[in-house]
Amino acid sequence: MATLGSPSQTAAIINKYNFNFKKKFGQNFLIDKSMLEKIVDAALVGEDDCVLEIGPGIGTMTQYLAERARKVIAVEIDETLIPVLNDTLSSYDNVTIINADILKTDIQELCDKYNNGKPVKVVANLPYYITTPIIMGLLEKRVPVSNITVMVQKEVADRMQEGPGSKDYGALSLAVQYYSKPEVVAVVPPECFMPRPNVSSSVIRLDLYEECPVKVKDDKYMFRLIRASFNQRRKTLSNGLSNDSSLNLTRDKVVAALVKMGKPETVRGETFTLEEFAVLSDLLLEQKNFEY
Repeated sequence: MATLGSPSQTAAIINKYNFNFKKKFGQNFLIDKSMLEKIVDAALVGEDDCVLEIGPGIGTMTQYLAERARKVIAVEIDETLIPVLNDTLSSYDNVTIINADILKTDIQELCDKYNNGKPVKVVANLPYYITTPIIMGLLEKRVPVSNITVMVQKEVADRMQEGPGSKDYGALSLAVQYYSKPEVVAVVPPECFMPRPNVSSSVIRLDLYEECPVKVKDDKYMFRLIRASFNQRRKTLSNGLSNDSSLNLTRDKVVAALVKMGKPETVRGETFTLEEFAVLSDLLLEQKNFEY
C-alpha cells in the first residue's frame, strides 16, 4: 500500500533527510492522494505494463505506479534523492531507480532491457523549465512509447491542444498533434504541491499514433518550416520563411508554392493547419529537388 501522498508524510521524509528543494531542478512534490490516483488512472497503467517515470522525486507517484504496473523504471537527475528513493521504494521489488538526466538517457536501451523492446508508458511530473525539450525528445526520437501522461504548466497543456488562429497555437501544438492525440485529463491547483508553484498545472495524456495522421515527404523539413514561420509570428509566411537564412528560400519561391495551394501571399503561418504545412513542405521540397 502506498505510504506517501500527504503533506505530513512528505514533510516527514524531507525532514528525515534534511532535503533542500533545488530551484534548478524545478522540484514540486505532489501531496494530494486523490490527484495521484487520478494521474495513474489517466495513464491507463495495467499489470502487464512497464512504466518509465521521469523525475520521481521522493517516490510518491512511484509507489502508486508500482502497485499497478509490472515494472517501473524511475529516472531521477538529483543524486541527493537517490538515498531517499532507496528508502521509500524499498518494499517494491518491481522498481529500478536510475540516477541520470533523461535528456541524455537512451530510452530505447531501457525498453530493450526491461520490456523486451516493447513500448513503455511514460509518466512524469515535469519541471516547467524543461517540459518542451523532454516531450519533444520523446516524440521526435520515435522511441517505443505508447502514451505519455505528464503534469505540466496549464498554459503549456492548453498550447498542445490549440488549433489554427489562436494566439497559443504554435510549433509545439503542431508537433504534439503530428505525433499524438493530446487530451487534458485533470487541472491541478497549486495547493496540491509542496512547495506551491505560482501557477496552476494540468495533467495531459498524449496517445502516440502508430502512423502519423498527416502524410509528408520529410517531416524534419516540415518542422523547420513550422519553427521558422512561428519565430516571426507578425510576418507573413512568405516573409518569415524567406528571412530564415537556414532554409535558403526566396520570397518568390514561397509565394509560388502558396499560389499553387490557392493561398494569398499575405497569409500568416498561424492560420495554417498541420495538413497545410505538410502540403507547403512537399511543394517547397519539390522545388529544391528540381533545382538540383
